[in-house]
Amino acid sequence: MARILALDPGTRRCGVAVSDSGETMAFPRPALVVDAQIRDALKDLCREEEVELVVVGRPVSLAGSATSSTEMADDFFRGLEEAVDVPVIQVDERLTTSSAARHLREAGVSAKEQRSRVDSAAAVVLLEFVLESRRAE
Repeated sequence: MARILALDPGTRRCGVAVSDSGETMAFPRPALVVDAQIRDALKDLCREEEVELVVVGRPVSLAGSATSSTEMADDFFRGLEEAVDVPVIQVDERLTTSSAARHLREAGVSAKEQRSRVDSAAAVVLLEFVLESRRAE
């Protein structure tokens, strides 16, 4: 089996998580700064981690409608599709950030420390959802 890379794109940072090769666990990686070099950094990460699928979170409102964040994530997705040599898909990421923040809070992580970790923690939540869905197929 292959590794899956999950991304939780934001305006300033992009949360990152990678599965193990057995697609059973999700591991956070340091969030990346969203800048002109992010596509190259993600292309390198795909090669280094032997990623065969990239999952990009697509934020929508609780009602399921598009928001300004949805448009930004869609643009990120389209740019990434062109940059990497593996399939890239989008997955609904509703509530991943709030779930990640709750998990960090329950683990005793301070609010100040959460700021630097919540993006990749949200990517872990997203990736865990994808891994569970693939196991159920």
